[in-house]
Amino acid sequence: MNQATFSLNVTAVSTLEVTLHGGWLMQNSLPTHQPLKSVLVDYQISAVIFKAANHFQWDSKLMAWLLECQRHLAAISDAQFDFHYLPVEISELWQLANAVTPNVETPPIKNLQQQLLDKLEHIGDSVLNNLAFIGGLCIAFYHWAIGRGSARWADIMTLCHQSGPQALPIITLQSVLVGMILAYLGVVQLKQFGAEVYVSDLVALGMVREMGALMTAIVMSGRTGAAYAAQLGTMQVNEEIDALTTLGIKPMDYLIVPRTLALLITIPLLSLYSNILGMIGGGLVATGMNITWRMYLFQIQEAITFSDIATGLFKSFIFAALIAIAGCRAGLACGRSSAAVGQATTNAVVAAIIYLVVADAALNIIYYHLGI
Repeated sequence: MNQATFSLNVTAVSTLEVTLHGGWLMQNSLPTHQPLKSVLVDYQISAVIFKAANHFQWDSKLMAWLLECQRHLAAISDAQFDFHYLPVEISELWQLANAVTPNVETPPIKNLQQQLLDKLEHIGDSVLNNLAFIGGLCIAFYHWAIGRGSARWADIMTLCHQSGPQALPIITLQSVLVGMILAYLGVVQLKQFGAEVYVSDLVALGMVREMGALMTAIVMSGRTGAAYAAQLGTMQVNEEIDALTTLGIKPMDYLIVPRTLALLITIPLLSLYSNILGMIGGGLVATGMNITWRMYLFQIQEAITFSDIATGLFKSFIFAALIAIAGCRAGLACGRSSAAVGQATTNAVVAAIIYLVVADAALNIIYYHLGI
């Protein structure tokens, strides 16, 4: 098959004739547009006429070449393309390809100040949306408390089972390991002073006041908070939430309140369970350091008070509410595609962890200033 080539001829009426030779087919390599560019730069060309030589053949690769040629030449000339001397099919395809003008507008480049203002505006909108969501949740809780809500106890019990007993294996594993880690860290330092027995104080206080509630909340944010976001996001995609609204059922009452109540019930209980297992894990390490179980348990009894347990439980309640808010808020704000569901799940986990860390730091500061 003859290779694709073209010849150029500039007429006296500022017209460029381009004669196509050979086979402009998929299996052939096509020439570059550089000769056309050179002619358009050197001459005042108002029209470019394409002609077909003898034994000319073509397929869709020619159309791709012509469109690319148009994009290259539009930057240096406003000459019009004429295909009347080519097969009529080429002219029809050209008109179809150019029926809609491509959108080549580029967004304006913003300076640093405008970018900062846009970012602050986005953060402000997010804060206002979160406050509106929290306000709606508080109103829904009030309606549920006075018996006017749509939340059903059957749904609450089902969600409690999903976020409680089904989470015991992962909570058990992480609690024992965290207790062992705390014990090993304490033994390394206390051994220098011959005070290995006080490792029980470190493990007990660390688990009860801090690690039990925080680690349980982090695990639940990745397990249950993400699940809530995916469930509600899928309901958004399937328009189930729109259907509930059409039927006069408030999604906040019917969907969000049961999930929040389930976490408020289960996470404090899981935190207590985590505290016990963490101290057992620390005891496994302590008994390997010539510390008896009796000594270990006696030191724990002397180290922790009801105030320490209460501070950890209060943290777990706050963490439960934050996980529910992050997961449900991301699910309700989900878009209408499968990709949006994945993004909502990611946003739920990221937001929940940020909320937990900030809340934990704030509560510790408050506890310090209150002397508890």
